[in-house]
Amino acid sequence: MVQTIRIEAEARERAGKGAARATRREGLVPAVIYGAKQEATLIALDPRDVMKEMHKGGWQSHLYEVAVKGGGTERTLMREVQFHPVTDRPVHVDFQRIAAGTRIKVRVPVHFLHEDTCPGLKAGGVLNVVRREVEVMADPDAVPEAFEIDLGAANIGDSLRWSSIKDHFGTKASINRDFVVATVAPPTVVEEAAPVPAAAPAAPAKGKAAPAKKK
Repeated sequence: MVQTIRIEAEARERAGKGAARATRREGLVPAVIYGAKQEATLIALDPRDVMKEMHKGGWQSHLYEVAVKGGGTERTLMREVQFHPVTDRPVHVDFQRIAAGTRIKVRVPVHFLHEDTCPGLKAGGVLNVVRREVEVMADPDAVPEAFEIDLGAANIGDSLRWSSIKDHFGTKASINRDFVVATVAPPTVVEEAAPVPAAAPAAPAKGKAAPAKKK
């Protein structure tokens, strides 16, 4: 199941753009924890902690235990990270507080097994991934790290769907149908263009002699 990651944070007292800019000048990233019918909690994070999670990947399906210095601990999901358009540094983070007894909406990555033995791929087919992540409703304590689809028997032309996932771990897909996750597409054949025949030399006009060859 999904891991819970602890992040240290400092409390912020003031909201607004001016307060956020002041937080950034201190070398921290302003953030907010919202949801569960409670007042928003304003916090500040070490940018290195934020970038560490970004580099890991899959952060939208991880649970974060945000420990506020001098305060309590909040169980959350990291919902959005905003970046500076020039420096690509994080400038704001939104966390959603997890209420007890509620299911949460998360995106879970899809992993494909046995690509090396897939009959369709061995025959020259191409794995066309339609969804690298699947959005599901899940119990916060049972969010899977990833879904798995076995390609061991997939042939060219086969579609791998939500029902092809080995274990749903008690989750429910946000899309209410057996949607396509990937297909094994036929190989792309590039046809060579036929050579263009060389043009025949033009015949001399009637009544005109062909030019004499120089000696």
